[in-house]
Amino acid sequence: MRELSIYIHIPFCVRKCLYCDFLSAPSGRKEMESYVNLLLREIEKQSIFYGDHTVISIFLGGGTPSLLSGGEVERILARIRKNFIMAPDVEITMECNPGTVTPEKMESYIASGINRLSIGLQSTEDEELARIGRIHSYGDFLEIYELARGAGFGNINIDLMSGLPGQSSVSWKKTLERVTALLPEHISAYSLILEEGTPLYVNQSGYTFPTEEEDREMYALTGEYLAEAGYCRYEISNYGREGFACRHNKVYWKRGDYAGFGLGASSMVDNVRWKNPEDHAAYAVCVESGERREVQILTLEEQMEEFMFLGLRLMRGVDTEEFKRLFGKPMEEVYGKQLASFTAQGLLFRDKGRLALTPRGIDVSNVIFAEFLL
Repeated sequence: MRELSIYIHIPFCVRKCLYCDFLSAPSGRKEMESYVNLLLREIEKQSIFYGDHTVISIFLGGGTPSLLSGGEVERILARIRKNFIMAPDVEITMECNPGTVTPEKMESYIASGINRLSIGLQSTEDEELARIGRIHSYGDFLEIYELARGAGFGNINIDLMSGLPGQSSVSWKKTLERVTALLPEHISAYSLILEEGTPLYVNQSGYTFPTEEEDREMYALTGEYLAEAGYCRYEISNYGREGFACRHNKVYWKRGDYAGFGLGASSMVDNVRWKNPEDHAAYAVCVESGERREVQILTLEEQMEEFMFLGLRLMRGVDTEEFKRLFGKPMEEVYGKQLASFTAQGLLFRDKGRLALTPRGIDVSNVIFAEFLL
């Protein structure tokens, strides 16, 4: 059997954060109920195409999936179990935000088989949270974290963000200290990106952001501090304790098969990618017709590009023999110039048939990735 990961998009939130350009928006209960019913139909109708796959991971993301009722989450997962073959050790992750989870919901998550939580914190400084439009305080986060531990969750990720308005290396270190003291199994630490069109981008002149030097200092501090705290960096922005790397996200970086359900969700199977409409009415039509939209059959060149710039996000890098097996030619034949240049500059290194970024290479990874576009 082939392996498959499933992504479920829940496009609802209490209020859009000022930096967010994800497909999400505030919504009422009736719209949520209607959406869940559509989602259930899509899962059932599309499942006929995956009879030769075993589901190894499920990820409920958004938006804020924890805005759904516990019963709605249970129905979604029950529908997947009914229509797909599940691996015995399937990883089921749910994103949740402070202020949206009750003890009853937390118990229902456990009962429905969710075994990994991803909690959006971003910062432990309430002033920094307010500046980016988060709806919660650090105290609210501590409540949901304690709820999760009390319910029995033994695999928790915490999302953090550096480079926030008014943030300093001192306050960022305090966030890292407080979070690692809680001993979560996994930490995702991202740098703020000002996405065009977001309120934070439009009104950036009204905020004081860290300087480039301060931003680099925070970036370096992240890796050093988390390593000392026992977290292994396995991807550019992700750190986990031994055995707790996120299985679902590794599927994307390794270009495995994944099926996306819900508004705007993307899928890729056998190097064919497609995406659901982002408009609710168009999505409903798509669900009922079973039609796949925005279908893209990846060329060999596009596959090689993704193999490189996605695989190099992982600290273990890419396998040169796997490249040859997949594409029928040595990596050097396609990327000889780039490999020679970046290796000479100390940005790439080879080890036992693998090619990976050096620490200096990680610092300029976006520049390197662009050079692998054919």
